[in-house]
Amino acid sequence: MEHTVITIARGYGSGGRTLGKLLAEELGVNCYDRELLRMASEESGINEALFGEVDEKVKNMPLFGISKKIYKGEIFPPESDEFVSDDNLFNYQAKCIKELAKTESCVIIGRCADYILKDEAHVIKLFFYAPKEDCIARVKSQNGGTEKEIIKKIEKTDKYRSDYYKYHTGRNWNDARNYDFCLNTSSMSYDKLVQVVKEYIDICKK
Repeated sequence: MEHTVITIARGYGSGGRTLGKLLAEELGVNCYDRELLRMASEESGINEALFGEVDEKVKNMPLFGISKKIYKGEIFPPESDEFVSDDNLFNYQAKCIKELAKTESCVIIGRCADYILKDEAHVIKLFFYAPKEDCIARVKSQNGGTEKEIIKKIEKTDKYRSDYYKYHTGRNWNDARNYDFCLNTSSMSYDKLVQVVKEYIDICKK
């Protein structure tokens, strides 16, 4: 495949992570998700556990939901007081995403990768979503739980993702204008969804 990087943002319960992994298998490329935490830890020397603690979460931010740390490509060095800050943990993940995008075709799930790579011509930015009732059904079939518990989990996770995205990018996470292709995952099987996305990618590369 011609050098192509696919970024995936997704609503919780939409099946986006599974779809991303299946798409990577179909294309014969690597899929990066939580692996980026390990890579950022190795790059920076910062304990991987610290990356996990702020993984797609906005915590202890006084201006909650208001962008004040929009990513601009900076890295704080070890001697800086900001070295192990949440912002610098994001910066190191972003550095790894940029390096991957330069060196290989791959699928990257979450982590504001669409924004980090927004100026790269070989990137295709996808967003997967589904109606709440379909998300509830998918989460229940995979993880179990009561409908009340599942709804709470969906709302909490999507809020974290939205706030995280807003904080680091200044953009709204579910705004279709951030992406090249948005797809409702409720109407098709995973196999069909993979084929639809693959066909779209093929069109983009012509």
